[in-house]
Amino acid sequence: MKTKHILIAAALTACISNAKEVQPPAPVTEIAKVESATDTPLVQIAVLLDTSGSMSGLIEQAKTQLWKLVNEFITAKQDGKTPVVQVALYEYGKSSLRAEENWIRQIQPLTRDLDKVSEELFALTTNGGDEYCGAVIQRAMKDLTWNANPKVYKAIFIAGNEPFTQGPIDSKQSCKDAIAKGIIVNTIHCGGEAQGIAGHWNQGVLLADGKYLVIDQNQAIVHIEAPQDAEIVKLNEELNKTYISYGSMAPAAKARQVAQDNNAAAKAESGAQVQRIISKASANYCNDTWDLVDACKQKDFDITKVKEADLPEEMKKMTIEERKAHLMKKTAEREEIQKKVLTLNKEREAYVATQRKESAQNDTLDTAMVKALRAQAEKKGIAWEK
Repeated sequence: MKTKHILIAAALTACISNAKEVQPPAPVTEIAKVESATDTPLVQIAVLLDTSGSMSGLIEQAKTQLWKLVNEFITAKQDGKTPVVQVALYEYGKSSLRAEENWIRQIQPLTRDLDKVSEELFALTTNGGDEYCGAVIQRAMKDLTWNANPKVYKAIFIAGNEPFTQGPIDSKQSCKDAIAKGIIVNTIHCGGEAQGIAGHWNQGVLLADGKYLVIDQNQAIVHIEAPQDAEIVKLNEELNKTYISYGSMAPAAKARQVAQDNNAAAKAESGAQVQRIISKASANYCNDTWDLVDACKQKDFDITKVKEADLPEEMKKMTIEERKAHLMKKTAEREEIQKKVLTLNKEREAYVATQRKESAQNDTLDTAMVKALRAQAEKKGIAWEK
């Protein structure tokens, strides 16, 4: 029994002083050995949204379905490990943007800060302008830090409704240049299929190994309410109590987390609230720059090196050992809550799958993107639980 206690203590200490990000939560007494960052599979997705005057429906869909997109990788594995998902965001075609930049704005580079991406999506507005698909694809291809590893799934999803060939940059060449760097280009036409083909939106498929998708940008997202939803929402309150803010970035970041919880709750009818909480229960929701529980899972983290001034008030009064114990307690609490959420989500997905068979609707942004990314990511050796 004494040996067992020593092993458990060693495992707990490892999480505090020298651990990286774990995958699905493990029991506190059986913390898994964490792989190095270079061994962690990666998914990189750039979303390019037309924000001209007719695209308000598209933006509404994007606001609510970010979390569902990320959640597609919760049960995915590449070489037995869950991929880290990075998302980048661009807008194009709005007249309030800079003409000399072809009416394009990079909103977020490739990032894991999903709260920041959500915040930016909810801040988007639309107005009239010129939509230059070739130019924005080129910008995303050149600006972003795309990983050179051929096993990384790298994809651009561009959505809009004006002809794909508009603008000073040849869209065909942009697509060719992208796939030459291993970046798949998927095109999402907001409107009829024939109209999209006439506007050459199928070029991403022909030139950059992508998929031509068609959506109704003005269709409301249909959320199938499941018996598990209420419990998942309730668990989010407990989950938020496990965050331990530290450092100068903490106040703004914590406020952003709360604001995005509220934004998702305001779109609960679209499923955004439930999908966001499921994301927060996954390894892809990481806040190591301001939360000690996430920070302790990173390589070389050492609680003894965190300045007292950067600690929350309740921890400043603690001894080093008390700080370690407090951090471990919150880590265990979070892992337990996350496990409950993900278990409920499995039950939820089974229920929703049954209900969805009884209804039919046109594709919206989320369903269109999921169809493409699953098929493409599988070619990179990423597999999903059956």
